[in-house]
Parts: sequence; C-alpha cells; structure tokens
Amino acid sequence: MSSQDPPVAQPSTMNDCVYFFDTTLRDGEQSPGCTMYRDEKMRLAHQIAALGVDILEAGFAIASEGDSESIRDIAREVRGPKIASLARCKREDIEAAARSIEPAERARIHTFLSTSDLHLAAKLQITREQALDQIAAMVALARTYCDDVEFSPEDATRTDRDFLCKVLDVAIQAGATTLNLPDTVGYCVPQDYAQMFLDVRARVPGIENVILSAHCHDDLGLAVANTIASIQAGVRQVECAVNGIGERAGNASLEEIAAILTVRKDKMPYHHNIVMNQLYPTSQMLSQCISFAAAPNKAIVGANAFAHAAGIHQHGVIANPLTYEIMTPESVGVPHNSLVLSKHSGRRALEHRLHELGHNLTRAELDTVYHRFTDLADRKKIIYDQDIVALLKPQEPAVVSA
Repeated sequence: MSSQDPPVAQPSTMNDCVYFFDTTLRDGEQSPGCTMYRDEKMRLAHQIAALGVDILEAGFAIASEGDSESIRDIAREVRGPKIASLARCKREDIEAAARSIEPAERARIHTFLSTSDLHLAAKLQITREQALDQIAAMVALARTYCDDVEFSPEDATRTDRDFLCKVLDVAIQAGATTLNLPDTVGYCVPQDYAQMFLDVRARVPGIENVILSAHCHDDLGLAVANTIASIQAGVRQVECAVNGIGERAGNASLEEIAAILTVRKDKMPYHHNIVMNQLYPTSQMLSQCISFAAAPNKAIVGANAFAHAAGIHQHGVIANPLTYEIMTPESVGVPHNSLVLSKHSGRRALEHRLHELGHNLTRAELDTVYHRFTDLADRKKIIYDQDIVALLKPQEPAVVSA
C-alpha cells in the first residue's frame, strides 16, 4: 500500500453488508432549486424504496408543518426501508420527529449536535461540557420513543479527536445504535477521513456494537472518494443522495457509490441491497420533481455517461462495447448506449448509423457520403438523422454566375 492509499481495516472484523441511507428528501431537498411538493416527495419516496435503500431519511420534522406531514405520509405508506426523521439535540425537535414517524413499519430518529470548537463557539455558544450533557440527555430521550437512534456530531472532521471520542462514548452510553461522522463542509481528503474512523474504532469503548456511518459533502469534489475510503476503514452505512444533490456542492452520489461497489468487487467485496437497474429511472424521476437534471457528464446517470463521440471509441464499441464501457447501460437502467455523430466520428460510426436507418452503402458510396458528412460536421454542431439521410441525395452543382 502506498502512502497515498487510505488506511484499510482488516476485513475479518467487519460485516460484509453496506447499508444505504438515502437523504435525497432531506439534505437533498435543502439544495437550492430542489424543494418538492408533498405529492412529489411521496412519489419519489416510493421510487427510492423500490431502488432498495435500507434507510430513507424523509425530512426534518421541526422545519415546518408541511415537512412533518410529508414525513408522516411517507411513514404511513412506504414499506421496505426504515423511515428516518432528523432532529437537533433539542426536546421539541425529537418529539416532533417521534410524532412524524409513528406510522412507520420500521422507524429511526436521527439526532445531531455540532461538536467542533468553531461551531460550539460561533453557532451554539456552548461549552464542550454543555454539549456532552445535551447529547447524553437527547439521545436518551430519543431512545424512549424509538429503539433505532442515530447520532451525528456535526462537523466531525474538524472536531478535536480526543473530544470526538468522548462525544461518541457519551452517545453510545445514552443508547445510540448508529454513529454518523459527517464531513459536513467537505473538508477531508480520503486518507484523513478513513483515519478518523480507524481512530475512533480503536479508542471508543463499545463502538464495535454500533454501526458507523459516513456522510460526505462534495465541496472539494471528494464526497464519493471519501465515502469509499470510509468503507475500507470499517464504515457500514453510507449516507448519500440521488444525483448527488444536497447543500452547497451536494452529497455523495448514491448511484456512483452503488456502481463502485458493484463494478469493483475485487477491491470492495461487500454486499448491498440497491436494485441497480432502478438507478437511472430514479434519477429521471428526481429530475422531473426538481428544477434541473443531472449534469450531462454525471457518472452513471448523465446523458453522456454511455454516449460515444470519438471515432476510435465508436469503432471499438461497435466491435465490442466492453472496449469502452465498464458496465452495460442496461445494468443501471439506461435503455442503451448512443453513438453521437460529430466531426470526431469515423466512417465506421457513420456506416453503422446508415445501416440502422436502412441504408447499406458500398465502400465507394460510403467514402463519398463520409466526405459530405465531415464537411457538414464542420459547420453544424448537432447532426440529426434527417441530415444524414439528406447526404445520400445527389449534390446539386454550385451555380456560377456569368
């Protein structure tokens, strides 16, 4: 292992299942442009359940009456995943969360408190000792309402490590069953994030009896990389969102984590419950519910994820898709790949598309049409099928004035 690789926990000590905690409807909805109406949240919740997530964080009950009602509707109607409701370490928050998940078949209260010195001083204006007392009291209160309680020390990655270990010890003693260590501001690089989990696993009594969770933000573009590093360090719950939506630059992308665990089983030999061919349909439904779609170059579900434009790539994909595709589009729910005809395309791709359109040309005819095609491609960004068919027609000679 090179000095750049993240630390890895010994596999013999770890559960082989990674649980997916989806926060699309909570952290994801907090992203500008991602607010959803109750019927949209309900429709998406059913689809996320069909996707196979293990925990569905349905919202932040204390935020508004509408959010509380949406959580309650989801808890009543959606079956499959545990339904979680977020709450600050405040009595009124936890009571609101408890009311919102009452109808759930399986429920969780997820409570949090900032623990970095920066947050304690600037935001909460409390001491470390007051924070420990608050965590102990509110986690214990949550356990009176629900057997499944998750605690998150907000801004964990910028929290003093000794104090973080005290926080986690207190939360475990109070009854937390899952401990989530969020990289709230997307500050970490993979080795740092993995080391934090290895440290707390080595130092916190009873931590082997709880599930460790990762929640990463993408401010430095490392949310998925950090999440994967945390799994290698013993984390068994990953918190993520469809299309990677979320506060600021977003959360770790659910579809990317699922694809990595599926495609790279040689490095990540862990089971998960995600139904892979539901990734693209879920992404598409989310795009319909919010004000924007995934970026075209978004891995797994973006419009260009299985699109090939360069002639060399198109030639290879026509011969064998495995030359340039590490998974089939159908495996993640994308109907098929696409060969995009442009000035970068070669004869093979043009011939393939003409054949699909019902035209089989001789080599000489193809050469003629290909030269017309490259001339058109230099002048036109998007080439449609009708443009290609028009190239088959005899070209009228240019009119020269006397």
